[in-house]
Amino acid sequence: MVNTAARKLKVAVLFGGRSGEHDVSLMSARSVLSVLDPKKYEVTQVGITREGQWLTGESVQEKFMAETYDGLEPAFILPDPSTRGLYVLRSPRYEKLTDVDVFFPVLHGTFGEDGTLQGLFELADAAYVGAGVVGSAVGMDKGIFKDVMLANGIPVVDTLVVTRAEIERDMEAVIRRAETVSGYPIFTKPANLGSSVGVTKCNNRSDLQEGLIEAALFDRRVLIQHGVKDAREIEVSVLGNDEPRASVPGEILPSREFYSYESKYIDGTSGLTIPAELPAEVSELVRALAVRAYRAIDCSGMARVDFFVERDTHRIHLNELNTIPGFTQISMYPKLWEASGLPYPQLVDRLIELALKRKADRDRTSHTFRSNG
Repeated sequence: MVNTAARKLKVAVLFGGRSGEHDVSLMSARSVLSVLDPKKYEVTQVGITREGQWLTGESVQEKFMAETYDGLEPAFILPDPSTRGLYVLRSPRYEKLTDVDVFFPVLHGTFGEDGTLQGLFELADAAYVGAGVVGSAVGMDKGIFKDVMLANGIPVVDTLVVTRAEIERDMEAVIRRAETVSGYPIFTKPANLGSSVGVTKCNNRSDLQEGLIEAALFDRRVLIQHGVKDAREIEVSVLGNDEPRASVPGEILPSREFYSYESKYIDGTSGLTIPAELPAEVSELVRALAVRAYRAIDCSGMARVDFFVERDTHRIHLNELNTIPGFTQISMYPKLWEASGLPYPQLVDRLIELALKRKADRDRTSHTFRSNG
């Protein structure tokens, strides 16, 4: 583990990104940056544009919020363990800007939460907050994630995955298949995205056609999902590496037909009940299932696990797992931990500690083999 007893820990916070959740990432990053204690951390901000360019400099987060990048420098890390840090392009050569002890990706969706960035960190032998390549990739792809849940005996919502090519080739055939999985309402969503981007609640065939087209804009794989009637939306936050623990459950009270992007981040009108008013045995079961799901995909650091609980029967359906959940001031992940006794600043400290511990554990793994034969 990095010895930081005599100095501040150098943390690089990454945000923005090539994703439909770019704006959400900026809001999450603002909150994370606001609680990183300057007495403990030397923070470098790295913004990633919608086109994928990495930029650093003064007031990066504010400039990204205003979508003006004047005075920022191109930045990057190298997939070379000997380089260990953040570099900038200063013509005619690259220069090392700073060493980095921990990278803190606050990137939601594709190219940030799906294992691609995590693979770069692994190549660079860097410590980073959150799940590794496998946990990130499986958690991001909602179709594969549900297959893993079923293999582990965890109840999920009935689902069908189709490709963009199938939708474009024969929309009618896809609609017929969807109707064999579920009656209306049916939800359509991109398999690899979050924050309710591209999600449509479909009450009839016309809605379904529009929903499929909308979801296919954001991913080549589209999830068609049974709409659980009269269901409560229950969420649990999970924290840890090899010994994860679950927060108290919370309940979303959507102000619209479902917990849409607008109700999450724009108007903020949806209500939250923390802790959720559930029978004790149901509360304990959703917490246990959240930890089982977390372990099943080899998650680490953090995740928010979302459930549907039928109102009358209390039947539980695991919906999805988010490996980099929203970190805005109104986001459920930090609110659930605050209700569980871990305030926001201490939560961020803990995530950085977990990143360093996982890096120390990775360093114990041998990558060299020589046969004695």
